[in-house]
Amino acid sequence: MLRGRVVVAAVAVGAFAAAAAGQTLQSAAGSSSDDIVPLAGTRDASSHMGGMGGDGPIAPELLTLAKTSDGTLEAQKMASSERVTQARNARAAEVQKQKEEAARPKAFKPTVGRLTSGFGARWGTTHYGIDIANRIGTPIVSVADGTVIEAGSASGFGLWVRVQHADGTVTVYGHVNDYVVREGQRVKAGQLIAHMGNRGQSTGPHLHFEVWDASGRKMNPLPWLTARGISL
Repeated sequence: MLRGRVVVAAVAVGAFAAAAAGQTLQSAAGSSSDDIVPLAGTRDASSHMGGMGGDGPIAPELLTLAKTSDGTLEAQKMASSERVTQARNARAAEVQKQKEEAARPKAFKPTVGRLTSGFGARWGTTHYGIDIANRIGTPIVSVADGTVIEAGSASGFGLWVRVQHADGTVTVYGHVNDYVVREGQRVKAGQLIAHMGNRGQSTGPHLHFEVWDASGRKMNPLPWLTARGISL
């Protein structure tokens, strides 16, 4: 009798357990995803899948950084290279200038024409220069480098130009028709300074050319020109 009651009780307990298990499975099957609580510490992966759908926040876009160089350093290198180039060009230009200066003639014939009168006694007076005759307007140039100390009217000459040279010597160009320089102007040998004329006490178009030394003494221009390689 006792054994029969134990069996019945065991069967009843088993049935109760089976029923409970069935209800648990049914409850689990009927639950929606909204009823599932995520475990602590987990994240919604969809929030990190930008462009994969869903209403979750989009993660910041990661930009690929391009390889960069130091712009300031590059600019300094370029500036330094430019300075070196400019300095090299300046040196080359200076060397070329020095070569041209060395090759430039340092003395010129004052004008072209016919020598009509020399230095010394003439018509009972002293002629302190030489006369070179040609047509009015014939170019007159400075015989050497120097500074114009006077350009304008002169008694007896009508108009003249006087140029002082490095050693103090002064060359005089008289009876000019006009002049193209001004007082204080630096001129080089062979540079145009005036044009031949017939102004003042003159018997015809010509250049009256004189040479004064540093003390003001008037010298014979012919030997002075010859000493500088100039012949008339």
